[in-house]
Amino acid sequence: MHFSPKMVCETKIVADEHDAIPGTKKSLCGAPPLPPLPRKDAVFIREFEREDREEVRRIFYEGIMERIPNSAFRGFRQQPKTQCLYALLTVMCFVVTKSVTLTCCAPFLLMGARYYYSSKVIHNYLDYALHTDMADIEAYYMKPTGSCFWVAVLDGRVVGIVAAQGREEDNTVELRRMSVDSRYRGKGIAKALGRRVLEFAVRNNYAAVILGTTAVKLAAHKLYESLGFRQTSQSEDYRLPGMSRSPLERLFFQIRYSRYRLQIREE
Repeated sequence: MHFSPKMVCETKIVADEHDAIPGTKKSLCGAPPLPPLPRKDAVFIREFEREDREEVRRIFYEGIMERIPNSAFRGFRQQPKTQCLYALLTVMCFVVTKSVTLTCCAPFLLMGARYYYSSKVIHNYLDYALHTDMADIEAYYMKPTGSCFWVAVLDGRVVGIVAAQGREEDNTVELRRMSVDSRYRGKGIAKALGRRVLEFAVRNNYAAVILGTTAVKLAAHKLYESLGFRQTSQSEDYRLPGMSRSPLERLFFQIRYSRYRLQIREE
């Protein structure tokens, strides 16, 4: 039996600059809120409010836009098959054209094409997300039983977001839409948001928390592992919403999709 997210009390978390969260302090329902701690790095995790909409969408947009260069360039280093293919295409360019100039330009043209297709796919994905759950957070996350959306507030500013979406079919909750304003990273905010979802899952008697990520940066994966998640699967052929899967897109845009799971209790 699940309880409405509205029954879960607000949580206050204090993060230090070394990405370590000393823990959570939970107030009793109906009790007066504790006064804010006199620290500049006090991070408050609270439920989403209608007035947060623009800041939430901005943080989400900026976080997703970072994936364009990450997918095009940083992700390329994780794809040995694609590296070999591009090397072969460069050699073929020389064999066909006999031009040293064109051959030297080939790698730059290939990487330029990667950036173009990364930008195209990510923009399509953003359009999809901003017209579905991120267009109406209240309808997708705040109203349904077993789901919720939180914001991290630092010095009165929304600096991070995360969502939890309940799945009745397997009694799990999915961690979604986690993102932190790039100006406020390194303060433990992402870990605080992640812990808020775990606390929510425990209070609402879910068996496990799951998540899927296409993050290229190793830091993101280490964050999930530090929260207790374990990788359960990995796919090199994931279809991101907004992908057309055309031959050129498949040639110049590849993405690795990882699934993580944190088991809370056995069914």
